[in-house]
Amino acid sequence: MTKLGIGIIGCGNISTAYLKLAPLFKGLEVRAVADINMEAATARAAEFNVKAQSVDDLLANPALDIVINLTIPDAHYPITKRILEAGKHAYSEKPLVLTLEQGTTLRDLAKAKGLSVGCAPDTFLGGAHQQARAILDEGTIGEITTGNAAIQAHGPESWHPSPEFFYQPGAGPVMDMGPYYIATLINLLGPVKRVGALTSSAEAERTIGSGPRQGQKIKVNTPSNIQALLEFHSGATISFSASWDVWHHKRNHFELYGTKGTLYVPDPNFFGGTVEVALAGGEAQVQTPWDHPFGKINQNHNGRELANYRTAGLADMAQAHMEGRDHRCSLERTLHGVDVMTSILKSGETGQFVTLTTTCTRPAALGIAEARALLA
Repeated sequence: MTKLGIGIIGCGNISTAYLKLAPLFKGLEVRAVADINMEAATARAAEFNVKAQSVDDLLANPALDIVINLTIPDAHYPITKRILEAGKHAYSEKPLVLTLEQGTTLRDLAKAKGLSVGCAPDTFLGGAHQQARAILDEGTIGEITTGNAAIQAHGPESWHPSPEFFYQPGAGPVMDMGPYYIATLINLLGPVKRVGALTSSAEAERTIGSGPRQGQKIKVNTPSNIQALLEFHSGATISFSASWDVWHHKRNHFELYGTKGTLYVPDPNFFGGTVEVALAGGEAQVQTPWDHPFGKINQNHNGRELANYRTAGLADMAQAHMEGRDHRCSLERTLHGVDVMTSILKSGETGQFVTLTTTCTRPAALGIAEARALLA
């Protein structure tokens, strides 16, 4: 199989995941890395035996077909735009953009140049979430009428040494963690029709809890508590709670209520996890994990065994490009997710429901055979 040359811009911590995991997949060969800090690029290149380049040189490198954008969120749009202008396919960490207008510009540019754009998260391609998708598609719990999704904690300042950017416009729990939840909901239920939300912040300042700046205060400049209601084109209504104002809770990440039962779906930040089903009149039953390759444990992180297959979305995009088909982490779905998240924040500001201006198709399911076909 022909291998596509991969370049990476941004050599922070997340770059190690892509560099370590890309060799698991067919058709991908990371050949060069770049960073605005050349020392960071040189160090990462030496660690993984690839070429270190300046950003300009990497974008001009004829050996590269796809460039992965792993810069800070503020830089995602301008760097992805430069990647497309250089005539290369682009794959970005989330969020792809911070505004719908930026996303539209990228869509139009990619279309004009005949290029593909993809974006994380790809965790909805994991074994657990695809098993949940299969249960829904089989009609086991009937038609989904309502449900809940929740990401609740007390913010990243407890562990991140420089957490200011988490509390700036374009971040907060919806824009930072929301992509995992919205992508999973689109995978399970399809596109969203309209949203309404209430937003607030419990504190005007946060205290850094670790690192050399421990004890310093930072300003909160974006809502840290968002309670949203999402109406899907399917007719389902989902309440979505995204909050960094919570010390403890007992809520599941997803509970989907159907006409025949309830489906419990695990944390969308990971590829694995436990899926449970409770049929009418019965108790919740843990589902035996199916033999999906993206649900198999392949990593131990601080004593926790995990299934981690980040770059699966990139591999699917690369294979889709060569096969002439739609890819699952597509620009269309990513742009719709951005529309959902920014509309939630807009509703919180205005106090009005917001009807979305974009839509998308539900991504094709990634069954066992399809997932195996992506692996080297």
